[in-house]
Amino acid sequence: MSSDSINLFSFTGKIRVLHLTWIAFFITFFAWFNHAPLLMAIADSLSLTSEQVKTLLILNVALTIPARVIIGMLTDKYGPRLTYSLLLAIGSIPCFIFAMADSFIAAAIGRFLLGFIGAGFVIGIRMVSEWFPAKQLGTAEGIYGGWGNFGSAAGAMTLPTIALLFGGEDGWRYAIGITGVIALVYSVIYYRSVTDTPKGGTYFKPKQIGGMEVSSPSDFVLLLIMKLPMYAALALLTWKLSPSGVGMLAQSVAIAIYVALVALYAFDAKKCYDINKDVFVKLPEPMHRYKFKQVAVLNILYFATFGSELAVISMLPLFFSETFTLDPVKAGLLASAYAFMNLMSRPAGGLISDRFGRKSTLLILTAGLAVGYLTMSMIDSEWPLYLAVAAAMACSFFVQSGEGAVFAVVPLIKRRLTGQIAGMTGAYGNVGAVFYLTILSMVSYETFFLVIACTAVLGFVTLLFLEEPEGQMAEVMPDGSVSLIDVA
Repeated sequence: MSSDSINLFSFTGKIRVLHLTWIAFFITFFAWFNHAPLLMAIADSLSLTSEQVKTLLILNVALTIPARVIIGMLTDKYGPRLTYSLLLAIGSIPCFIFAMADSFIAAAIGRFLLGFIGAGFVIGIRMVSEWFPAKQLGTAEGIYGGWGNFGSAAGAMTLPTIALLFGGEDGWRYAIGITGVIALVYSVIYYRSVTDTPKGGTYFKPKQIGGMEVSSPSDFVLLLIMKLPMYAALALLTWKLSPSGVGMLAQSVAIAIYVALVALYAFDAKKCYDINKDVFVKLPEPMHRYKFKQVAVLNILYFATFGSELAVISMLPLFFSETFTLDPVKAGLLASAYAFMNLMSRPAGGLISDRFGRKSTLLILTAGLAVGYLTMSMIDSEWPLYLAVAAAMACSFFVQSGEGAVFAVVPLIKRRLTGQIAGMTGAYGNVGAVFYLTILSMVSYETFFLVIACTAVLGFVTLLFLEEPEGQMAEVMPDGSVSLIDVA
């Protein structure tokens, strides 16, 4: 076995930490999407209208956008061990709130708060980067992301059965509650089982918390520009909940939220300036600089990859059902093949990136993603069903491998900022999902897939500005000395 390979059958050292961490991520997605396979039972039990059910789906992703950014900051400051453990413990509470809901409002509050647990992904990115060398990092991050991401599919496979075991109208409540119990118990297990770094390692922290550090005035401007889509996505979600959308929020409340988002952006910009004002006077030493354009490129790519995955998983069962006149159960089973590919595709993206270079891998996968969605836009009832499923699975390979390749680069930009970079990039995935699902509500399936293909082409062009990570990054040790970390 080569020194660059990873023995997944081991349960010692860094492999043990990898397994424990992807399980933590698995549980966060298991809990985050615990409602999806139980929606019909939940709607019947609470007498929800179809518009209220759609509102719950919107609320489920709303909090995740700011949460991923905030959790990224906390991870860099306090370490992934404590942050992941607390997120699992606190994230169990909205599981219990939702399980005990006796009205739409109570269910909506629980669903909104559960978006917080969806931020767990970014914590493990930092943990894995602390334990694995650069030559294994893409593979390790891909395994973490791909296997953990399978938590949502595992929930779809198991939670309906759990609900049936308890029986009655309240079976879904026990199933949802059990996901909260699992998250709470594992928060203790994780805290007692891992450390932030290998023995003798140094955990590098940002100089200040509250905003991302940059290395130049132009990078500061680009940072503020890249923050705008995240606030725009939250404004779009507000519009969907306003009288112009599903009508959950009164117009006055929606206007208040718009004003609050503008104020929050101004406050965010001010915090970023306070942290970075020194770069307007004197640039950091060359060895301590990094190029924020690297982060911007990865944000756009994750918008197209994970954003499209979340959107497509939401609509693919209905697409198959309507296009091929299938019953919902069969359509859902066939559509699940798209998400099931995560077990293999995301690790494959990281592995290929480790072997053949970060930029070249991303260029190939992004081109494949564009072709994949272009192909899916051509699917109609004249296609053989097996060929349509094969096209969806082939497309998903490029989508999910692209996600793995993106996060093979994230930890190689600036070690002490890995949580924040992962948080911002991860948030862009949710921004993409909001954008694509909004497009879907306005256009045909064919146009929907074509729009995703076009954004993939944009991502390909943006990729030309990405620089291949090479050499070493410099980080300051607690005693003031400089440590050099390999990135290739």
